[in-house]
Amino acid sequence: MINFFRKIRKQLADDNKPIKYFRYAIGEIVLVVIGILIALSINNWNENSKIRQRERILLNEIHQEFLNNKEQLKSVVSYHNKALNACEKIIAEFPINLNTVNIDSLSKHLFNTQWRYTFNPSQGSINSLINTSSFETITNDRLRRLVVSWQDVVNDYTEDELIANHIEINFFEPYLSKHFPFNCDLRNPKTNLEAITSLEFEHLIERRREGLNDVLNNSDNELKTIQKTINEIIEMTDSKYLK
Repeated sequence: MINFFRKIRKQLADDNKPIKYFRYAIGEIVLVVIGILIALSINNWNENSKIRQRERILLNEIHQEFLNNKEQLKSVVSYHNKALNACEKIIAEFPINLNTVNIDSLSKHLFNTQWRYTFNPSQGSINSLINTSSFETITNDRLRRLVVSWQDVVNDYTEDELIANHIEINFFEPYLSKHFPFNCDLRNPKTNLEAITSLEFEHLIERRREGLNDVLNNSDNELKTIQKTINEIIEMTDSKYLK
């Protein structure tokens, strides 16, 4: 390309001998400028290509990570619902009458109230972004904002989980271990059946339900927020939507 321009420039210069050298000098300058611009364009194209490739790799890592996080959250929420449903079943029996209550059913529900899980998402790709200050690699502004705010969203949701678990570990579980066997089999001879008729038992079941309800249905909709955030990140990092 440069040689082509140089031949044209030399031909124009030879047509008019008095200004040949002037044309030659101008031509050389133009050729140098053109060469520099072409080189810069190629270099910029290559650099942008490398950046976009890094972005695609990074977005794929985030995509896979959040697919796993979605499944984990789904599993955790199912156990929260299982425990909450068990609490509701027991509360429906209050005040418990030992002569009429179905002991086998009550044993099952009492055991299920103890399901205790917390959401611990994988965040390797997010942490890598934070630690390397690579947020500029992500060209989608909305996705960048979601990634930046992700940890705050997680903290808002898991705060209610931690409170619910605190109630279960420090109040509910000690009462159960004191009066019932590990599997909560109320037909076990060592079971203190009177313990399920006490006001303390009713209070503990109510508190357990309240803690779980805050996790799943609190007024600030933290569970819905984290679910929505995960779904948005998954959609925005799906390779079929990337240019």
